[in-house]
Amino acid sequence: MKLRFGIISKLLVGFFIPVIIFYVTIILLYMDVQKIVDISEGIITKNTRISLISKKMIENLIRMEENDKKYHLLKKDDYFNYFVLAQKEFEGNFVEILELERSGMEIPREWRQLYKSYQDFSTTFENLRENKSSGSLWIHEAVTNEWIQIISELRAKNEHDIALATMALNSRSQKSARNVLVGLMLSSVVGLFVILFLAYSMIRPLRELLRGIRSVSQDRISKTVNIRSKDEFGELAGAFNDMTLRLREEECMRSDFISMLSHEIRTPLTSIRESVNMIVEEVMGTINNRQRKFLEIASIEIGRICNLLNHLMQVSRLESQTIEIMALPLDISSFITGCIYQLQPLADTKKISVEAQIAPDIPGMTGDLEHLQRVIINLLNNAIKFSDPGSRVVLRVVPNKNRTMLDFSVSDNGPGIPKEEQSLIFNKYYRARGVRDHMDGVGLGLHISKNIVEFHKGTIWVKSTVGHGSTFGFTLPAS
Repeated sequence: MKLRFGIISKLLVGFFIPVIIFYVTIILLYMDVQKIVDISEGIITKNTRISLISKKMIENLIRMEENDKKYHLLKKDDYFNYFVLAQKEFEGNFVEILELERSGMEIPREWRQLYKSYQDFSTTFENLRENKSSGSLWIHEAVTNEWIQIISELRAKNEHDIALATMALNSRSQKSARNVLVGLMLSSVVGLFVILFLAYSMIRPLRELLRGIRSVSQDRISKTVNIRSKDEFGELAGAFNDMTLRLREEECMRSDFISMLSHEIRTPLTSIRESVNMIVEEVMGTINNRQRKFLEIASIEIGRICNLLNHLMQVSRLESQTIEIMALPLDISSFITGCIYQLQPLADTKKISVEAQIAPDIPGMTGDLEHLQRVIINLLNNAIKFSDPGSRVVLRVVPNKNRTMLDFSVSDNGPGIPKEEQSLIFNKYYRARGVRDHMDGVGLGLHISKNIVEFHKGTIWVKSTVGHGSTFGFTLPAS
């Protein structure tokens, strides 16, 4: 069973990939912020308190020693009271530091050793305070200096820990900012890539389908589209290709039927036309003028039907690629003159002037004289047919700037063609809306001309403005 990855699945995947990256970034940011909070909390609740408490302990030790000396010299009870107050604060500071350890924080073991050392002298302190007459309230100065030195070292170590924690905090902050930036950039890039991928995966099949639809609506050529996706566009392309193949089969059936019917009708029509001509020529006996008149009308109508059948058969040959192009060198001047000469009687009937404008030193070209004459004559015939009596039709032949192509154009002063119909007039059997009711024809002339030009590796085109005439032309390679 083949996996079908539809448009909704692509959109969901395209949505969730950037969202997942974004939420991973948020989770990492949360973890970094939590770590930053832990570090900050450690600095505030432990290191900063130890720093402040250790400073007070040193001050209390100094105050105790000063008050001990003053009391030893002056024997005043005020200094004794100051000494006791400083000692209590000193002991309270010890309790605060040890409370940090009891609350789960890790403190250096030197604090416990120092507290043990202080407890060893606690009995001595009590005896000294009870016997004020002994003269000294405090221990030897060397012990005090030793304790101050230990506390100072512990305080310096604590400051060092604060510096390390601050550096870790800064590093974690930079890492967090970098992770957020990388996450946002990655999610943005991935999101942009997903958008471009989805847009390409949708626009490409749409363009292919548009190309196929235009080939049907404009060129009347049913072309299949090549879309390998397994989504809804692939199904749509498959349905379009099925329709295209069906249209192609039906077109072939119509062409074969028209070709067969034209061939079958042409033979009896030829016999009928020859019989009518023989009667008109009185081969089978004398006829009166009234009979001759109707026989001539019948001969003309039979000729029109034969021409129509010839056009249908030629269209069938062109579409089946069976036409043979005899490419020979052409004399542009004589070629154009010959085409105008064939339509001069029609132009004289409407008193229309047909002018040829051929660029000097025009390069030569090769082509099939008979088929290219059909193209020029068809364009000239249309220009004369749709031009007002007494107007002018101009046939121009000019090379392009590089003199590698020749542009043939026929300009008239007719009613013009609406812009919305200009892309349709080269289609088979198409006739403009403005001429369907009062002009003869079946809409094959321009279609045949287009096929002949394309067989010569050229392109056919039209420029027209309603009320200002039209210019039909085609471009062929110069030899």
